[in-house]
Amino acid sequence: MTAVPLGVPEVPARPIAERRISRRIQVGPVAVGGGAPVSVQSMTTTRTSDVGATLQQIAELTASGCQIVRVACPTQDDADALATIARKSQIPVIADIHFQPKYVFAAIEAGCAAVRVNPGNIKQFDDRVKEIAQAAKDHGTPIRIGVNAGSLDRRLLQKYGRATPEALVESALWEASLFEEHGFRDIKISVKHNDPVVMIEAYRQLAEQCDYPLHLGVTEAGPAFQGTIKSAVAFGALLSRGIGDTIRVSLSAPPAEEVKVGIQILQSLGLKERRLEIVSCPSCGRAQVDVYKLAEEVTAGLDGMEVPLRVAVMGCVVNGPGEAREADLGVASGNGKGQIFVKGEVIKTVPESKIVETLIEEAMKIAEQMENDGVGSGEPAVTVS
Repeated sequence: MTAVPLGVPEVPARPIAERRISRRIQVGPVAVGGGAPVSVQSMTTTRTSDVGATLQQIAELTASGCQIVRVACPTQDDADALATIARKSQIPVIADIHFQPKYVFAAIEAGCAAVRVNPGNIKQFDDRVKEIAQAAKDHGTPIRIGVNAGSLDRRLLQKYGRATPEALVESALWEASLFEEHGFRDIKISVKHNDPVVMIEAYRQLAEQCDYPLHLGVTEAGPAFQGTIKSAVAFGALLSRGIGDTIRVSLSAPPAEEVKVGIQILQSLGLKERRLEIVSCPSCGRAQVDVYKLAEEVTAGLDGMEVPLRVAVMGCVVNGPGEAREADLGVASGNGKGQIFVKGEVIKTVPESKIVETLIEEAMKIAEQMENDGVGSGEPAVTVS
């Protein structure tokens, strides 16, 4: 069948918003702030003292696309393991310190790429800032001041009555000012809350009052479904205003799932190269094929593809042709057959039973051509309706 040119216009990529101007820090090889791409973080769930298990989980996170990993350090055994983990990890390791300031120094000495401190629950933290700042400066180690609603300094809880946006911001800026007194500004800040509304307002206020890079997070966001929704809403609201330099989706789920969600949020906002994207309709009474089955089979067949390909799988003649035409590859289905589109052109019509295998075959051809053309790696994007 002769291909029909449809004249699809090129749509220029444009940022969702101008990025907030912030200073840049280096977390190992990963730049954070200063216009650098928004990075995705997660945290290991293993005991850090179990070096083998922790490195294995870090390897899994790296494979999932994680760019920075945080490890807990509640005991001396954990502190003793940091040097080996930091040396062998494929991505920068941040030590997460609570309660004991001595572990901050241990993490810096161990060569961690950064240290996260929670001023609200580190005993006599303010009295040790001078020493911490000097040690961090000597080793070139950035500090994340991580304020959490659940562990806010008691003085601020008494002042504000609860963990308000103003309380979170005041805590973060107070601690930053103590480091600034000692000439240390290699800092990033987070002000996390489990309520997206409070969290959004806290970051909005913080962004107006400092130029430090900001780490976004909805703390204790919940199980996978709830946590994904809360994080997507909060991150979307902030990133669409240009606020946010690195993110962590906190889920009661395996860490790799956090990374998967974080990457998808950034891709959806145009802040990260799109990889596999499936556009599919929710189905309705107009659908003349089993859209759910088609979408699942196409997704499974394209799993692991490493080029930025968008595939549209559409189930009716209303929106189907338009969506399929706009994708790199697509199908508009109806009456027991499907029109296959490649780059906006109809290349063939196949029976319903051949739709999945045809799409996969054409996707492989496109992927091979993109790789030969030197197109950046990513995952394909698939549209199903």
